[in-house]
Amino acid sequence: MSILFPALVNPGERPALRFGDRSLTYAELGAAADVLAVRCAGAGRVAVWATPSLETAVAVVAALRVGVAAVPLNPKSGDKELGHILADSAPTVVLAAPGDELPSALGELERVDVEVRAVGGGAGRAVSPGDEDPALVVYTSGTTGPPKGAVIPRRALAATLDALADAWQWTGEDVLVHGLPLFHVHGLVLGILGPLRRGGSVRHLGRFSTEGVTRELNDGATMLFGVPTMYHRIAETLPDDPGLAKALGRARLLVSGSAALPVHDHERITSATGRRVIERYGMTETLMNTSVRADGEPRAGTVGVPLPGVELRLVEEDGTPLPSYDGESVGEIQVRGPNLFTEYLNRPDATAAAFTADGWFRTGDMAVRDPDGYVRIVGRKATDLIKSGGYKIGAGEIENALLEHPGVREAAVTGEADPDLGERIVAWIVPTDPQSPPQLTELADHVAARLAPHKRPRVVHHLPTLPRNDMGKLLKRSLAQDRTE
Repeated sequence: MSILFPALVNPGERPALRFGDRSLTYAELGAAADVLAVRCAGAGRVAVWATPSLETAVAVVAALRVGVAAVPLNPKSGDKELGHILADSAPTVVLAAPGDELPSALGELERVDVEVRAVGGGAGRAVSPGDEDPALVVYTSGTTGPPKGAVIPRRALAATLDALADAWQWTGEDVLVHGLPLFHVHGLVLGILGPLRRGGSVRHLGRFSTEGVTRELNDGATMLFGVPTMYHRIAETLPDDPGLAKALGRARLLVSGSAALPVHDHERITSATGRRVIERYGMTETLMNTSVRADGEPRAGTVGVPLPGVELRLVEEDGTPLPSYDGESVGEIQVRGPNLFTEYLNRPDATAAAFTADGWFRTGDMAVRDPDGYVRIVGRKATDLIKSGGYKIGAGEIENALLEHPGVREAAVTGEADPDLGERIVAWIVPTDPQSPPQLTELADHVAARLAPHKRPRVVHHLPTLPRNDMGKLLKRSLAQDRTE
């Protein structure tokens, strides 16, 4: 059995967590978690009302310390989604910060308030959870049906965080700053549990702001985690904020994830700060699969190389592995390794369908791979792989090309049925100047000059905004509903 948080074995006064003006040392975190663990002992699963707060961090650490699986709940979820998650995961209690108002969907559950200042002791916490025991049940976004609960074992948490430590040279001396939500893998596992496993510290902004990033990086933070929406805001702010540029230049590592960061934003940030943003690639079911390494080439537009312990291959539509990697051939990513989830809770059919007979997980993500191992995601198989005129085309590279046009603020690319081509390429554009948006011919010529003629859009729609979720991921299935021509 591996210990998830060695720094809590004999905790000292080193800072562990800070949310705004509230903070806990490792000794305080250990004491608070142990008191709460007594309340959780014996529970099958516990729900966590996952606000960006000290209470959420203490709640999850307490559950992990006592060997109880935690189910993080998105506070923005509607009653129907919450009802499904609660019925599916069947937690016995819900952990929440004192004073948090919980929705009616949680009304039948016993509530335990999380106190971050320990009162009393944690006696009775004598458990030895195994590496394969469930640590978290994290629900997927449910874009193709009700959300599925991915059961993440303790083994996967340890494997992915240790692999990232190797790739990023992440140590207990690092101080991480981020403003990510805590109900998903990026914000909770990487952003909270990652620093705690290393014995380092994390400063959570509560709500992301460029002012907060500047303040924390100037005050000794060494790493910044964000999603593309956050880095886009940074790129937009940099020209008028030399203080932000200077602060980012001090960071040891700038990491973007949860969706692809447009190359245009990469280049704007590098030009202003001298620092490269590195990207990594993971999923709820797999945690982290690849990353650009801190000691590797920071190649914009790629998600780097497989992490230690992770096997990765690209396969054809029939499941045949690509014979070689040339940086052009598109295949579906399949992965295998200790970072993978155990199952979809109560869904043996979905679990079986997600894996090949020899244990490879079918990600549904399409990519190309360079001969030296670097992986470049081109989109989701269901929404981003366009088959046009006999070519397999990834939407991502066209989106990056469109974003290089000065008249394009945001861009999305999809395919739609075409009697001649099979599918035609459709561009969805948020123009820089809504009064004078770039037209089809101009954009098609722009893309064809950068990529290839068969990758040019055949249709363009102009939108005031693109639909995105809380993590900044584009909701392409919503585009047709939001269309304004």
